[in-house]
Amino acid sequence: MPSFRDSPDTGAPKRGVTVADMTRNQWITRTSIAMALTVLALGTLTAVAGRQDLGVHVAINPDAGNRIYITDVNPYSDAGWSGIRPGLIAVELNGITLIRLPQFTYPDTPPTMDPNTGEWPGPVPNGIEPAQPTQVAMTAEEFNSLATSPVTSGVFVNGNDLAAWTPANPGYMWSIGTDGVGLRDTLMGVLVGGILMFGFAWWLGTGRAGESLRRLAYPLGLATGATLALQPLVQTSSPVLVMLAGVLAPIAMLPLAVALVERVETPEERRFALVGAAGFAVVAIIIGIARVWSLPWQYPPLAVILVTAGITLLPGLLAAGPILPRALRVSAAGTHGTPSGAAATDATTSGRLLHSSELAVVGVTPLFGITSTNPPYIFPIAFWLIAVLVAGRFTVRPLARLASRAQLQRDLVVAATEAERARVAADIHDDALQELTLLVRRLDAAGDTEGADIARGVSDRLRAICGDLRLPILDDLGVAPALDWLVLRIERLAGGEVRLERSDDVRQPPDVELAFFRIAQEALANAVKHGRPPIVVRYRATAEGASLAIDDAGAGIPSDAADRAEKDGHFGLLNMAQRAEGIGAILDVRRWPKGGTHVQLEWRAK
Repeated sequence: MPSFRDSPDTGAPKRGVTVADMTRNQWITRTSIAMALTVLALGTLTAVAGRQDLGVHVAINPDAGNRIYITDVNPYSDAGWSGIRPGLIAVELNGITLIRLPQFTYPDTPPTMDPNTGEWPGPVPNGIEPAQPTQVAMTAEEFNSLATSPVTSGVFVNGNDLAAWTPANPGYMWSIGTDGVGLRDTLMGVLVGGILMFGFAWWLGTGRAGESLRRLAYPLGLATGATLALQPLVQTSSPVLVMLAGVLAPIAMLPLAVALVERVETPEERRFALVGAAGFAVVAIIIGIARVWSLPWQYPPLAVILVTAGITLLPGLLAAGPILPRALRVSAAGTHGTPSGAAATDATTSGRLLHSSELAVVGVTPLFGITSTNPPYIFPIAFWLIAVLVAGRFTVRPLARLASRAQLQRDLVVAATEAERARVAADIHDDALQELTLLVRRLDAAGDTEGADIARGVSDRLRAICGDLRLPILDDLGVAPALDWLVLRIERLAGGEVRLERSDDVRQPPDVELAFFRIAQEALANAVKHGRPPIVVRYRATAEGASLAIDDAGAGIPSDAADRAEKDGHFGLLNMAQRAEGIGAILDVRRWPKGGTHVQLEWRAK
């Protein structure tokens, strides 16, 4: 049975934490580790044992003086997009000059200044060397070695242009190369990618960046470093490997995207984030496959970068986005009516802003990994990490200290309040109730039945007050049995059905159980006062967290009740919100479209 019904309104409560959530987190982590190892292995193997393929194949033409010419060109390669075609003659190949072209020669004596004008004349050629295109003398073995080696660079000319070549009227030359980046050079990218993938995982896994980011450690590392580790596949210029890199890079973003989608608060935004991330992934994969039919490969356009980064950017911003407005809303509403008003407001705002900034940074970080694909493979991501560290040092850490200090103050106030409740309950029980018990006996003995009944009524009322102040069943048995007691008591006042549906496998920490009980107490009191039966209470507790939902069949709470709570004197709503914030839970109070108030509380274990 689900913990809550699905709310059609915006801002509907999130699902309860289940064993399936834990399994999903383990699946995300294991998938991220497996993909990271796969990407690293592919990148390393390609950089060490692979070869660059510029799409040009050459051979020796014995009938043309052993000149090397192009026999075949892949139309979807760098050479094909450069306009290189079969039949062109190699003037230079893999950095070795094969044919010397005629060039002007100049005297060794530099020109002198004209004494009349004071100008320096331009250089005047004194000859041409060589007189005509001349093939460089090489052994047959050297020619064969060049003709059978992979082409990594070359300069090519048309045969007719070569025959008529003069320094004054040179022909057109086609050039191709790797821009100075060899396949072995991309090992640095693989190294940086590996450091990012497993360095992030180790650092976040230690909890140094906060407990909330622990579960994002491996997917964040994979999404940030995968593109760098795949650079050798792109550098080979092999269509198959380029397509493989184009497919694997978006897929590597998906584990982080799924993990961030789980952090989005409302079902509507969660669905939008999931569909958006999937759409970005599909488009990025299509572009990755289609890259072999476009130019260039090594330097993807801005659209490709944004589409790939959007896979994590969209859910990251959506997960962070709703938190800031809610934090400001709580701050604006104020917390008057409770002893810890200022501290609670600061903790709420600071804690939510801190969590919001963490999720936003996580969503944006892979973008800088994608843009770090050029040697030395470090500048954009290094700049971003330094900026994050500086911001954390001067902004996030002060907010975290403020939140921790305010949280401690609030905990102390709550503890003091509960201790005072327990003291008052004990005083009533040990003093007034004992005296009333003796009074009832004396009245019965004296035959004063009416007086004895009045005294019994007062005694029962005081016992109920003691139960409100301090409930022994809550301390001894837990919140679920305490809710049983509360529902039975409320049913007498409601004049109709009040039903509890509970599934409590484990007990939660004392402060969590206390907050759940007090919120249920306030919500049920409001349901009796402002709503009508039937009233349904649903409580669920597992090792991963707890959830509570209370629904009534009344007219429903006004949509602006939370914003007007302080002005209208509805301090119960503010107290409920504060108790939820105190344990790091999510509280949602809303009206169902067809009437009735829905109160939902969800808490996840850290």
